[in-house]
Amino acid sequence: MGVSEPAGTVAIVGRPNIGKSALFNRIVGRRVSIVHEECGVTRDRVVCEAEWNGRYFDVIDTGGLGTMDSGSAHNVIVDSTNKQVAVAIEDASAILFVVDITAGIVPMDEEVARLLHRANRPVFIVANKADTAARDEQAPEFSKLGFPVFPVSALHNRGIDAVLETVLAELPAAPPGEKRTPLRVAVVGRPNSGKSSYINRLLNSERVIVSEIPGTTRDSIEIPFSIGSGPRARHYVLIDTAGINRHNRRSGAIEHYSNLCAEESVESADIVILLMDATEGPKLLDKKLAAKIIEAQKGCILIVNKWDIAEAAEVTQTKYEPALRKEMPFLDFAPLLFLSAKSGFNIRRSVELIDYISDQVQLKLSTGVLNRILQDAVQKNPPPSVNGRPLKIYYATQAGVKPVRVKLFVNNTLRATSSYKRYLDHKIRDAFGLEGAPLDLKFVPRPRPDLEEKKKNRSTRT
Repeated sequence: MGVSEPAGTVAIVGRPNIGKSALFNRIVGRRVSIVHEECGVTRDRVVCEAEWNGRYFDVIDTGGLGTMDSGSAHNVIVDSTNKQVAVAIEDASAILFVVDITAGIVPMDEEVARLLHRANRPVFIVANKADTAARDEQAPEFSKLGFPVFPVSALHNRGIDAVLETVLAELPAAPPGEKRTPLRVAVVGRPNSGKSSYINRLLNSERVIVSEIPGTTRDSIEIPFSIGSGPRARHYVLIDTAGINRHNRRSGAIEHYSNLCAEESVESADIVILLMDATEGPKLLDKKLAAKIIEAQKGCILIVNKWDIAEAAEVTQTKYEPALRKEMPFLDFAPLLFLSAKSGFNIRRSVELIDYISDQVQLKLSTGVLNRILQDAVQKNPPPSVNGRPLKIYYATQAGVKPVRVKLFVNNTLRATSSYKRYLDHKIRDAFGLEGAPLDLKFVPRPRPDLEEKKKNRSTRT
């Protein structure tokens, strides 16, 4: 079952602690999890798809804007958050400017308003925390900021429909006839890592609806399932390779066919869950599967199963994660989740993570923002020279999703060293997130219209 392509993007911005994330969750119809809970990392920018009255659109949640006074003391976290908000504003077709109706206009609201007046985007003020009709009377005060005002309560779902009806009228029309096909999610891992237990727990989760008619392809069980229900349901196909072991009795054959089936599942998937055993740590086969995921350019989630056993042995996530990352540094872009299929610990969070990564692997990057990020990266760290001649990057554009593919037009592709490619990869990820999503940078020669014209003329004369 496909769903319509999003018609545009709505960004949610404002100062800290005014209910932006509550509004975001209300609009998308679900809670979006914090990925790196144990490390204390809060994502400054999250993109998810939403639906309202049959129209699909993307919503960007952002961190709270700190002071934007360039003369103030620089705070790394505040500066990083502000940059993420700038990216969100550039990407947006329309902006929801969230304020606190109970607090009235504060100086930071005025700073945000000045920023948004320069953005050249449709902006709508969402006066949040209007939990009762009596509080709606305080909304007109915010019209001083220069934008239309809507009193809402994200907590009690008041006024949301009125906002969305107005905002969606500002979004571009959805492309006619385009559909999204269900994303394919493969669960792979070594034998006895707990794939069967995890899949059974996953499909019994209250957040997952399983199709009544599973199909079988290439010895892998393909199970259609949906997260959520109704018009906002997100549709997937789960590729289950756990049953392959019962076809063989000899351990050597088991390992051979398990490896073969896992590789085929990786190739056919959009997102791969690499399931590992917490009691053993990453083994050679885990690393081979990880390499296959990288080679195939698939979205990836790292899951450490049997965490109930590890905790009983007094192992902590804060110690385990750095050790795992050190063993598998090539998957540093993939989110890591600890769970127990036996106890059910973090099963629901894994469902939310699948949903989140599905948005990341299909993320569309703003061309203008992308090129400004690359210009800034080049200024801070100029490209290398090969035989005394430097690499020149003229411009870049996104060429596709699944993987997120970016074309960089340059003077000479041979001058793009692997180390500089990694540098640009990190810079793009810092700006756009792309957590769990593969990023494919393609360096191509810049088109030369003058040379093409000369070739055409020579061909005509001939």
